[in-house]
Amino acid sequence: MIAVIKVAGQQFKVEKDQTLYVPHLDGKAGDKVDLEVLLADADGKLAVGSSVKAKVKAEIIEQVKGDTVIAYKQKRRKGFHKKKGHRTAYTKIKVTDLK
Repeated sequence: MIAVIKVAGQQFKVEKDQTLYVPHLDGKAGDKVDLEVLLADADGKLAVGSSVKAKVKAEIIEQVKGDTVIAYKQKRRKGFHKKKGHRTAYTKIKVTDLK
């Protein structure tokens, strides 16, 4: 069975026992979360929109940060430069149940 879920405005195609990185979800390692299902495909039977009865349950494995992204601005001959950086927060989850 395959499902398309929505997490923080982004869509992911998932299967049972799959691990993936999604935008930050509140919770700590070991917590269980229920995810919103947009589309479900069970052996050729496709369910979309309000006809979706499938439920996707996942477990939070860990909270991680992505690579450093640096934004650098400079104006030539003016002595102006600005350097900022950030690391995006992600949550590593494992899909435990898909029915």
